[in-house]
Amino acid sequence: MDRSKALAALSALAHETRLDLIRLLTPQGAEGMAAGQIAEALGLAAPRLSFHLSALEQAGLLRSRKVARNVFYSVDARGIGATIAYVLNHCCCDHPEVRAACSHGAGALQGAVSGTENT
Repeated sequence: MDRSKALAALSALAHETRLDLIRLLTPQGAEGMAAGQIAEALGLAAPRLSFHLSALEQAGLLRSRKVARNVFYSVDARGIGATIAYVLNHCCCDHPEVRAACSHGAGALQGAVSGTENT
């Protein structure tokens, strides 16, 4: 991934609704969800949802596929992974403490979601 693509991806992720979209779609895997289901799950109007989906897709973080009259969206795991790898490898110089914080941060985040803390 080059710098401009990384910046586009990070910029696309720098919005609460877009992070919610990634969080919603990641567990759905390659199957994804139909745009209507996403709108219902997040309580978004179609034009607003379309704007955010488009930003994530243009940044290489989502994929779309049309099935009959529905458009299904799924997370592009390679795009997300390449963005994280760019930050870790090119910005943080693969610093071991940063990598450790990422592992620890994932556990702390899970604890915050479940109401428990990892120590």
